[in-house]
Amino acid sequence: MQHRRLGRSSIVVSDICMGTMVFGSQTDEAEAFRILDRSLEAGINFFDTAENYPVPPREDYAGRTEEIFGRWMKTQNRDKIILATKVCGPSHGWVVGSQRAGMTALDRHNITKAVDASLTRLQTDYIDLYQTHWPDHGTGYEETMETLDELVRLGKVRVLGCSNENTWGLMTSLKTSEDLGAARYETIQNNFSLLNTRFMDDLAFACRKEGVSLIPYSPLAGGVVSGKYLGGATPEGARFSSLINAGGRFVEMTRRFVNEKSLSATEKVMAIAAEAGMSPVTLATAWSKQHDFVASTIVGASKESQLDDIFAAIDLTLPDDVMKAVRDMTKDKDYAYTQG
Repeated sequence: MQHRRLGRSSIVVSDICMGTMVFGSQTDEAEAFRILDRSLEAGINFFDTAENYPVPPREDYAGRTEEIFGRWMKTQNRDKIILATKVCGPSHGWVVGSQRAGMTALDRHNITKAVDASLTRLQTDYIDLYQTHWPDHGTGYEETMETLDELVRLGKVRVLGCSNENTWGLMTSLKTSEDLGAARYETIQNNFSLLNTRFMDDLAFACRKEGVSLIPYSPLAGGVVSGKYLGGATPEGARFSSLINAGGRFVEMTRRFVNEKSLSATEKVMAIAAEAGMSPVTLATAWSKQHDFVASTIVGASKESQLDDIFAAIDLTLPDDVMKAVRDMTKDKDYAYTQG
């Protein structure tokens, strides 16, 4: 297992991070514990959750994922675990905050309430990486960054990060922190996968220049690159099958991941993986890790049996011919789908 630094901070993490997004919905506590135990045994020390989990988000079970993770963490040596969680951004568009009756924002009131509630659910007195789950471009960055800096000064949080942010927002936040003499975002958690390489434009350049690490989520494009949705399949228990069943806005959200372009691209990925003698899951995970601006790739599993193909990428470096095949595939900007 390789380890990398989060931004310019003192925290060094495994280059694979275990996500927990479906713990408490698709995955029950016993299975979640098995996934977490095996992850730790494999050398993963970095775990990501959020106050808005599990998904699909629902007010009646908001925070359940943090509760499950907190109970598991109590059985471990806390000092060995790098814990990341998130505060909801404003409820709008695709995502509605499941906390505080959906009246979420990145102001002082919401951030301070959120962090204390997360600490209680997680049964810990500090969070290693505290992230804004999605940006609040309507609230002044001064209030957001001042409040987050106070959490660092109080010892409730060690390092700050953002998620689903754009280049303007990242650079604005960094400049605001510099002007205030406050703690800055050391990481950005955005979507990045073989089916969505948008991050490699301005954001990757900004991260390199500013020393901010990407911790990409959804390297399997929500499981699409595994091939499970090919031919119009909606396998029972799969993430997008669950979202379709949830109805409403989730159906439209699913179409952003599972569509003609993404399935066509998946077939190409599967062909490259087959030629290389590995599963597309292993290929996608290893490919994500193999970028200089990436600190740790966030993977996820709803059941223990899915871990083997992910863990096969732990010490894998893709050879030049495989990386070239992927580059050739992605030169055509129409090869995949566009996800916000």
